[in-house]
Amino acid sequence: MKLSRLILAAAAALALTSQAFAAEKFKVGYIRVMDDAQAIVAQEAGLYKKHGLDVELVEFKSGTDLIKAIVGGQLDTGVLGFTNAVAWASKGADLKVVGGAQHGYHAIIARDDAGINKVADLKGKTLASQAEGSTADTVLKGVVLKNAGLKTDEVNVMGVSPQVAVQSLVGKRVDAAFLFEPQASIAQLIAPVKQIYEIGEVWPFPCMVVITSGDTLKNRRAEVWKSLDAQKDAIDLLQKKPADASKLIAGYFISEPTLKTLKKGDVPREEVITAAIKSQTFSPLVTPKEEARMQEIANIMQEQGALKTRDGKPFEVKSILDLSWQKERKL
Repeated sequence: MKLSRLILAAAAALALTSQAFAAEKFKVGYIRVMDDAQAIVAQEAGLYKKHGLDVELVEFKSGTDLIKAIVGGQLDTGVLGFTNAVAWASKGADLKVVGGAQHGYHAIIARDDAGINKVADLKGKTLASQAEGSTADTVLKGVVLKNAGLKTDEVNVMGVSPQVAVQSLVGKRVDAAFLFEPQASIAQLIAPVKQIYEIGEVWPFPCMVVITSGDTLKNRRAEVWKSLDAQKDAIDLLQKKPADASKLIAGYFISEPTLKTLKKGDVPREEVITAAIKSQTFSPLVTPKEEARMQEIANIMQEQGALKTRDGKPFEVKSILDLSWQKERKL
């Protein structure tokens, strides 16, 4: 009799545990930039639910904070720059890149009165960019400035959020800014500034990817796949119906219904975000060409001293790629 009660109690406890796990939300991290639009659209359009996933979208101020949450088990997946995964994986963290997101489109926006017409003119100037070690920071110093014949210490680079970068540009606290969308478009609408460079036009690279931990991939693989299915649908919406996608996400980037501009008066925020979406290239895949570019960036990180391996050999990007979702879906 006692044994039966124990068995029943154990079964009940197991059932409760199973129910709790089933009810556990799948947490997706994102940063409030257009590069992460697929994660936001998937939530706002109900695409996660469509694929049977109960998602909690969690915002982060930086990729560094986001990757720490994945490593610490507070997040299941995140859309962020892959350099974060490379840096942490080189220190022993079990991380995997499981899908693509957005190609690198980052513009240098300069004040009209700063005398900056090309990248080389940044010498001796102050430039607002992203945090040191971020994907944006890596390509800025290792590609943009280098190709213009500038040394890193010849430009005063200030690492801040995209929102603060725009405010600093408008307030004339910096001479120029290296910006994501939609901040690059917003800056040009509200301040006397101009775009002098766009890295996506001259050196395209896979900026944002979908990252998860090895544990999550092992224990919640089916849910990770569902999240990628939902984000693929979101990318289809962004690419094919940017105006519809804009209606879903414009409020994330511009709090007021309209944006007060210098030359056009009040412009509906949806119009601004639609244009920003159209300027981007989103893709759920990681292609061999992109993998090669990722390896180039990892090599740049090592040259900069931002990435160190235990044996001193080049870090192999393949070691953190798990592209079985796109293979399984035959994409």
